[in-house]
Amino acid sequence: MIKPEQRIAELCRRLNDANYRYHVLDDPAIPDAEYDRLLRELEALEAEHPELVSPDSPSQRVGAAPSGAFDEVRHAIPMLSLGNAFSDEEVADFVRRIDERIGRESPVFSVEPKLDGLAISLRYEQGRFVQGATRGDGATGEDVTANLRTIKAIPLRLRGEGWPEVLEVRGEVYMPLEAFRAYNEQALANSSEGKGDKVLANPRNGAAGSLRQLDPRVTARRPLAFYAYGVGQVEGGALPDTHSATLAQLRQWGFPVSGQSEVVTGLDGLLDYYRRMGALRDTLPFDIDGVVYKLDDYAGQREMGFVSRAPRWAIAHKFPAQEQSTVLEGIDIQIGRTGAATPVARLQPVQVAGVTVTNATLHNADQIARLDVRVGDTVIVRRAGDVIPEVVRVVPDMRAPDAAPWTMPEHCPVCGSELVRDEGGVVFRCSGGLTCAAQRKEALRHFASRRAMDIEGLGERYVEELDDLGYLQSVADLYKLTLDDLLEMKRRADERDGTTPAHLEKAGVKGGKVATRWAENLIEAIDRSRDTTLERFLFALGIQHVGESTARALAAWFGDLQLIRRLPWPLFKRVPDIGGEVARSIGHFFDQPGNQQVIDDLLARGVRIGDGHAPSPKLRESLGLATLLVDLEIPKVTALRADQLAAAFPDAAALLAAPEHAFVTAGLPADSARALAGWLADETHARLLAGSGNALAELDGLLPATAEAAVGPLDGQTVVLTGTLSSMTRDEAKARLEALGAKTAGSVSKKTSFVVAGEAAGSKLAKAEQLGVEVWDETRLLAFLAGLE
Repeated sequence: MIKPEQRIAELCRRLNDANYRYHVLDDPAIPDAEYDRLLRELEALEAEHPELVSPDSPSQRVGAAPSGAFDEVRHAIPMLSLGNAFSDEEVADFVRRIDERIGRESPVFSVEPKLDGLAISLRYEQGRFVQGATRGDGATGEDVTANLRTIKAIPLRLRGEGWPEVLEVRGEVYMPLEAFRAYNEQALANSSEGKGDKVLANPRNGAAGSLRQLDPRVTARRPLAFYAYGVGQVEGGALPDTHSATLAQLRQWGFPVSGQSEVVTGLDGLLDYYRRMGALRDTLPFDIDGVVYKLDDYAGQREMGFVSRAPRWAIAHKFPAQEQSTVLEGIDIQIGRTGAATPVARLQPVQVAGVTVTNATLHNADQIARLDVRVGDTVIVRRAGDVIPEVVRVVPDMRAPDAAPWTMPEHCPVCGSELVRDEGGVVFRCSGGLTCAAQRKEALRHFASRRAMDIEGLGERYVEELDDLGYLQSVADLYKLTLDDLLEMKRRADERDGTTPAHLEKAGVKGGKVATRWAENLIEAIDRSRDTTLERFLFALGIQHVGESTARALAAWFGDLQLIRRLPWPLFKRVPDIGGEVARSIGHFFDQPGNQQVIDDLLARGVRIGDGHAPSPKLRESLGLATLLVDLEIPKVTALRADQLAAAFPDAAALLAAPEHAFVTAGLPADSARALAGWLADETHARLLAGSGNALAELDGLLPATAEAAVGPLDGQTVVLTGTLSSMTRDEAKARLEALGAKTAGSVSKKTSFVVAGEAAGSKLAKAEQLGVEVWDETRLLAFLAGLE
């Protein structure tokens, strides 16, 4: 008689082999009915013998409970996007750059269709699938492991042998066209019967939406497929030397790989493939929006390297998008979660690529100026990548004679705060970060985060519900919340969604009473956060360009919130590592009355900053008029001219009162004097100089009487931490070192003073040894700290 464990092993083998032959080889070995019969037999046996159930059993593809949210996954190697080419000339430039850099006139490329789906990574350890994540922003994605397990094309255990101990496979989850159509037909039928199935908009949205379902059982009902197109992290093993050979190896290990992948040579090979795939496009069983070219050999890829967020050795050659003409009826400003102001064209409805388009992106003000787009114009609209509608050009012959050029509004349409352009960039942003309704959820999430006010338990879901249901108008309203508010919010959210939250299901509902411990814990966490430090508070405000390091520097140098919130922006440049862009961003933030009101509300509602102190004595050496004039970035006023002016005028007030010829008398050339006078004639500039001069005097009065600044034992030294410490966390070690005057950095360079290396120190330790940088172990660090006590 066959033992249960033997039969289970045989059923798993047969079902896995059937999946491989169907999804990878496209050569089904058994009918669907036989597959279903074998799966039911396996499920019955495993129900009788639960101790024999393996995590990679075919029966375990669906089984996880619905999730309240997706955890973040930081990619070990960033999932970079590709640069795009839209013409043969751009592809020729791509090939030419490879030839010039690595000396190959006819390089060999691996080529494949560019599927229109969702990029994901699959992590395998010892041959078992352990984690799957979306691309996200390239550095951090979402953990969708439970949903990916439901896709039969993704192996839960690798086939064959020779795979690395850790293997990260990257590819595309997509929805085959025929399966998409069949699903929608069934959804329509179910909908007519009152079952409420959702019809999917298109295959790409269907794939992305299916993979982000909080309940894996919903994902399992969607007809998703997968193709592997590359690898990420590889440890404890080796792969072939070329991309094409790696794809072949992945196929042997059980991954589907596009049957349209090929190897071609040189520019002619690339363009021939592009045209062949373009001709086949409408006959393929899936949507593609172009083709991808990758330099085939990995040595060449390493030599080519990367630029910005894209590899130099690969490019996507996009197919032409469908275009239509329509009339631009208006331009609205859309404020994103981070404050970015995007111009959006309001259009007369038009069909583009089978979709009715009423709005299209105009990207930014510079793009509008380049296109010279005006309200009332007839414009050409296309769906970029067959997805995002955009205005690509104007039909000038059809323009009305009274059409006026468009300019970016000065104020946010949502909150009325000033719109400020990123220095050296094209993006305008709303500076009302604490009051703008469009940014409120992002402001709340950031304010409550661990390194800011550290409100434990206030996660993404509660932020969404508190904002959507009107309990919070700003971050200050967190400190008005009561237990009753939270319970009412949850009741309203449940009624709206027709669901019972997972945390209530776990806690249970007894005697008709809803569990309240979660709400009590959140109220306690909010109350604990009232006591904070100046650097945490400044970081929590979410000021553009102010990260933890800048917040720490502001707190150390100025010491007092009330002082910081009223300083003119040039004074912030007195802090090392704060330049003009960051200083102006801080100034714009505090210039907004709404932001100041929220800070007042936070303080009135019990937020207490416990580590205030006098400004650093180090400021004294930079409080002169000459330094201020340089910081103001006045045209033609160089450091030399600023010194001449400071020698001739005692303060900012005297400079403001002087006529232009007095600047020449002070030693300025005529053109510099003229530029200064013109700058001062602007009322905004005059107010800025006057306010900055007054702030200099105030700061000077606040400084300690002694001119000597306290110097820590590590003042001026740069330290890098790597590995794991047993006696304290990395954050604690960082805080202690910075309290002694050190600057902590994230990477090792010749300027690094020393590296503190804990257990499992990696590349940073190797870099330090390579550069001859001093290395401390944990014992030496502890001895150093103990010697200072």
